[in-house]
Amino acid sequence: MAIRWGICSAGKISHDFTVALKSLPPEHHQVVAVAARDQKRAHEFAQKHSIPRVHGSYEDLAKDPEIDVVYVGSIHPQHLPLGVLFMNAKKNILCEKPLAMNLKEVQELLRTAKKNDVFLMEAIWTRFFPVSMEISRLLSQNEVGELKMVRAEFGVPIMHVVRSSQKELGGGALLDIGIYCLQFVLMVYNGEKPECVQATGVCLETGVDEGMIITLKFSGHRMAVCTCTIAVELPNEAIIVGSKGTIKIPAHMWCPTSLIVNGVETLYPVPEPYLPLNFLNSTGMCYEAEEVRQCLLKGLKESSRMSHTDSALLAEIMDECRRQVGVVYSQDSQ
Repeated sequence: MAIRWGICSAGKISHDFTVALKSLPPEHHQVVAVAARDQKRAHEFAQKHSIPRVHGSYEDLAKDPEIDVVYVGSIHPQHLPLGVLFMNAKKNILCEKPLAMNLKEVQELLRTAKKNDVFLMEAIWTRFFPVSMEISRLLSQNEVGELKMVRAEFGVPIMHVVRSSQKELGGGALLDIGIYCLQFVLMVYNGEKPECVQATGVCLETGVDEGMIITLKFSGHRMAVCTCTIAVELPNEAIIVGSKGTIKIPAHMWCPTSLIVNGVETLYPVPEPYLPLNFLNSTGMCYEAEEVRQCLLKGLKESSRMSHTDSALLAEIMDECRRQVGVVYSQDSQ
C-alpha cells in the first residue's frame, strides 16, 4: 500500500524531497497534496510535480483526509506551530531539521505527538544513507576497535542567503549545518549524552553564529570535535578513529556517497533525479522517506534510528553551544 504524502511549503527543499520521493516505487509512495503560504507557488509546484491537490492554506492541508503523513519543509521558526497544527489534526509528521528552535520547543512537539498518538521524526536524512548504515554496522562489529576520537566538519559560503544570516528566520551556522556534525557524533557514540560540551564561535552583526567549533567529551576518554561555518568552504569530512583503524567520509559528510575504511574506498551512489535539484545529492532523502514508510507500516510512533530521545539530546546540546557563544533567538525567551 502506498504512503500518501502531503507537502507543506513549496520551497527549494520541498522540491528536492518530492523529486526524491519520485525515485521510489509509486506503489510505496505517492504525493497527493501540497500547500504553501503563496497559493500561486503551490499551484506551480503541483504542476511541476504532477500533484493532484493544491490547498490554499496549511489548515486545509491539515484537514485533508487523504493524507497519511506530512513533510514539513518550512523555515526553522515555523516548525513548532506547523508541527502542532498537523499533529493536532492527527497527521503523522516528517519535519525538516532542526526539529525546532530549542529544546523547549522540541519537547512541546514530542508531547503533541504523544498526545495525538501520531508518528513524528526529525528529518536528519544523513542517518538513513547507505554510508551511515554501513558505519553503524562497522561500529557494532568493532571493526576499528575501541573508539577514541570523532571529527566532523561542515562549511559552505552561504552568508548571501538571507535565511542563513537573519535571526528571525532561524539563521546561523549551528542550526542550519552544524547540526549535521553533532548528529554524526551522537550517531557514532550511540546516542550517549556527552559529559562536557565546550563551544567557541564568532557571530554576525545580526546576532547569529557565522561559525562554531565544538568539543565534546564522552565517557571512557572518548572525544569529538565539530566545526561549522557559513563563511567558507571546508573539506567537509568526517573521521572516526579507533584503536584498530579509521573510518572516513572523504567529502559531503551530510549527504555521503563514499566511505573509506582503513584506506579502502567504497562508493554508494544516490538515485538519479528526474528533475534538476537545488541541493547536492538530494535524492538521498528517499532513504528517510522509506524509513517513515516502514515505521508507519509497523505502527511505530518514532524511528529507532532517529528517535525522539535523539532529537531532544541534539537540541539540548545546541542550546548549550548557543548559550556559550551568545546566540539568542526570540523563541528562547518565550
